[in-house]
Amino acid sequence: MNTRHISFDILERFVREIFIRSGVPEDDAAIATDVLLQADKLGIDSHGVNRLKLIYLDRLKEGIQLPVTNFEIVREGPTTAVVDGHHGMGQVIGYRSMQLAIDKAKQYGMGMVAVRNSTHYGIAGYYSLMAVKQNMIGITGTNARPSTAPTFGVENMLGTNPLTFGIPSDEEFPFLLDCATSVTQRGKIELYAREDKKMPEGWVIDETGGTKTDPKAAVSDLIAGRAALTPLGGIGEETAGYKGYGYSTVVEILSSALQQGSYLKMLLGFRDGKKVPYSLGHFFIAIDIAAFADPEDFKKTTGNILRELRNSKKMPGAERIYTAGEKEYYHWLERKDKGVPFSPDLLREFRELCTSYDMQEYLAYFQ
Repeated sequence: MNTRHISFDILERFVREIFIRSGVPEDDAAIATDVLLQADKLGIDSHGVNRLKLIYLDRLKEGIQLPVTNFEIVREGPTTAVVDGHHGMGQVIGYRSMQLAIDKAKQYGMGMVAVRNSTHYGIAGYYSLMAVKQNMIGITGTNARPSTAPTFGVENMLGTNPLTFGIPSDEEFPFLLDCATSVTQRGKIELYAREDKKMPEGWVIDETGGTKTDPKAAVSDLIAGRAALTPLGGIGEETAGYKGYGYSTVVEILSSALQQGSYLKMLLGFRDGKKVPYSLGHFFIAIDIAAFADPEDFKKTTGNILRELRNSKKMPGAERIYTAGEKEYYHWLERKDKGVPFSPDLLREFRELCTSYDMQEYLAYFQ
């Protein structure tokens, strides 16, 4: 209720222009915009234009993220590379790193790139899908500012640390598993706060281990370090929270140790009480299917697996079974003509951006 849909064409022009006015080079602005809009196309609103101001524009203004990206390869082998992003645009660093991994995989069958000193790179699935479009398997992960407590802990030590896989199939959509290793992520809680919705119990815990359900208070407490997200699986071991904790730790190691980058509390974004770049780390893996099997045979087998899973016996009362990437595809079918849903709060924020960045010609679209 009370939402308006804004077309992708309008948003593409607006977001790209606002990045350019923030000092981002034109080609890089196009990449950053494409990554943001891809999240909205797939229904992952927590990482779409909803975060344009808070995560990107504000950080560019504060100088803790640089508009011009210095993409430096500091170590390289035939199938590997280590990149220093020098606190530039995370989407640009991610795009160029996955492209480098893809180029290596085309030549040698596999490629892996590890990145240090990057910034928030948006929806992780974007980079896995880059590989999928080249008949490859794409894998990526990133660490993030501390927000998640280890099992039996209450202190925010790990990031949401997504571990993401994109795998081609013979269907209209690929297998795409793009999810945090925490129960949820802060972007989704921010979305709940915008929509004034109560959070489910078990997403966020306070310093006593008690659960929080007020999203606005949760966001404030997460920032202040008075609360933490729970790992995938939930609180304690009874519902296997240790599994999410373990996978999150794997992502933390691969996002820092290979490239000798920052980790855990080093990613808080503060030093001596002052804001500093987050210095995030990522990793990107591309696997050329043709090095193992005929790509069409591989895609058919993958499709068969997905179809058999969806056609298996359903739980009483359940309408259907989904496979990863399927719901995102349906979101795109629904949104490609309608556009992105904007809450009144987000519309107001974009009207303010029109004024702040002297883009009054777009004001009518966000009324």
